[in-house]
Amino acid sequence: MGVVRIASALALLALTTAYSSAQEVRSTMSSIDVRAYGAKGDGQTDDAAAFQKALDAAAAAGGGTVECGIGNYFIKTHLIIPDNVTLNGVWQIPTAWTQYKGTTLLAVEGEGSEAGSPFISLGTNSTIKGITVYYPNQKPDAIKPYPWCVAGRGGDNSSIVDCLLVNPYLGVDFGTKPSGRHYIRNLYGQPLRKGIYVDQCYDIGRIENVHFWPFWGAGPDHAGAVKFMQENGEMCIFGRTDWEYVFNTFNWGYKIGYRFIQTAAGGTNGNFLGIGSDANETSVLVEASQPYGILITNGEFVAFNGKEPVEVRVEATNTGSVQFQNCAFWGPAHHIASVAGKGVVTFNNCHFQEWKEGVPAIQVLDAPVSIIGCTFSREAPQVELSESTPSAVIMGNQMKAKVDIRNNSKGSVEIGMNVAFP
Repeated sequence: MGVVRIASALALLALTTAYSSAQEVRSTMSSIDVRAYGAKGDGQTDDAAAFQKALDAAAAAGGGTVECGIGNYFIKTHLIIPDNVTLNGVWQIPTAWTQYKGTTLLAVEGEGSEAGSPFISLGTNSTIKGITVYYPNQKPDAIKPYPWCVAGRGGDNSSIVDCLLVNPYLGVDFGTKPSGRHYIRNLYGQPLRKGIYVDQCYDIGRIENVHFWPFWGAGPDHAGAVKFMQENGEMCIFGRTDWEYVFNTFNWGYKIGYRFIQTAAGGTNGNFLGIGSDANETSVLVEASQPYGILITNGEFVAFNGKEPVEVRVEATNTGSVQFQNCAFWGPAHHIASVAGKGVVTFNNCHFQEWKEGVPAIQVLDAPVSIIGCTFSREAPQVELSESTPSAVIMGNQMKAKVDIRNNSKGSVEIGMNVAFP
């Protein structure tokens, strides 16, 4: 019996050792150091081939993480992140821009044209995390086009986490190809022309903790970049997405903050919570939405650039519901809102601080509207309904000094219980 027990123990030990060795191999293969494939990170050597070899090796192992430590990695062409692979830098949060710190990828391909391969393309279940991307040849006083910085290849679950995109011309493209269940969390940067584009998302996308502002293009030496963004920049563009959950996002200094468009795939429905847009010409532009609608809650919007800045503009092309709940609007805008279209536009428990003297805060063209429980903190016209306004409910609002609602509508209108405050 003793011999049998010893043999069994030895067999068990052998199995355990083999299992541990296999686990160690799998663990080793799941994490690959890009420097082991020849990456230098010196800011001059072209590290594109080394990165791609490491990424492809991770994919061949069944997926895993390619680690790239502190360094300035010059990438002369572009990178393709395979399915089930993560490219991981050193930062666990997006760093403030301190030039050439952390894991910085230097992008140069495609200068002069929006066409061409994206600098980083993401596949199914692929991720970039802790990465900074910088375009060293971009000049703030002479902005040049480049292709998209990061784009989906058409798979689900592409993710961007804890990243900083310093100065791309085009930021993130999760729309040109289908982008179901895309995920963006903790993304900072200064995309110059377009920040984030979403379309063809047929399963819920999520975007949270995004902050775009002109830190690279600010100051007397960089006034050209700020001017370019004010005249051309769009922070977020949403086409077809079912639903989109957007939380705690902010932009400063773009021509348009949030733009909702109609594409060949359709329009937007989604839940936008705690979003902000400052120093725009138009903070929220709705050209189209799905019937289910766009719900914006706890938003803060300021428009004061351009000839006639407006915090909210709903175009005649819109047919879906647009709701603003518990939002604040201020800044020397022309109108707070100008609304048209066939979809119902609602302002509920909102605060309106400042708009041009002598013009209405909310100009209603031919859209049905509900304005309920809001505060208008200026002695000026609050609401003006055009003749073609089909229906309106304006109830329970408080207006500075006097109630000044101008009803020219020939439609069905209910106005009541609105009061003035000192």
